[in-house]
Amino acid sequence: MKAALSLLAVLVLTPVALLAAEPRKAPAAVVSALAQPPVMPAAGAKDADVTIVEFFDYNCPYCKKTAPELLKLLQVDPKVRILYKEWPIFGDVSEYAARSALAANWQSRFLLAHDALIGTAHDLDDNSQVDAVLKSAGVDLTQLAHDRTTHATEITAILARDAKEATALGFHGTPGIVVGRQLLPQSLSVKQLQELTQSARTSP
Repeated sequence: MKAALSLLAVLVLTPVALLAAEPRKAPAAVVSALAQPPVMPAAGAKDADVTIVEFFDYNCPYCKKTAPELLKLLQVDPKVRILYKEWPIFGDVSEYAARSALAANWQSRFLLAHDALIGTAHDLDDNSQVDAVLKSAGVDLTQLAHDRTTHATEITAILARDAKEATALGFHGTPGIVVGRQLLPQSLSVKQLQELTQSARTSP
């Protein structure tokens, strides 16, 4: 694990190409390190042949735009999994939302919390809004507060790792998406995601 993260730390990458051009590719070892434990539960197939990794912020409008497209991809492609990486770069409320979603994993509700928070049509302007969204989704807020405090060190380590990985991959903002080994710093449609997924299958 330490060796994989060290590789990420020293990796120097050029600016990410736009989708109109051939996407830049990360080394296979770097991509493999993204899925090394500890990670949150992934959405989609457990036996996937293509993994998509998204670095996101719950207050990023482009992440909110991409979220339903990723869900559409899961509906039409049973061999894809999506690994979500919390990268709260939009301020304190974004960090609170990220910490809350991660803490929800201790009640087996990370994906539920993620989908609820990223699915809000509006910005999350204060912590109480985050709590309200999670409560409506079925997250136990009392347990969440306990886990957010009890597991604060673990949560901080996950956030630090996600930020380190995103920076090492050359992402400067959200969303940062990795499809197989292809790096995309932008919102994507389901059609684009399908094309990139097929490319990952044919050119691993």
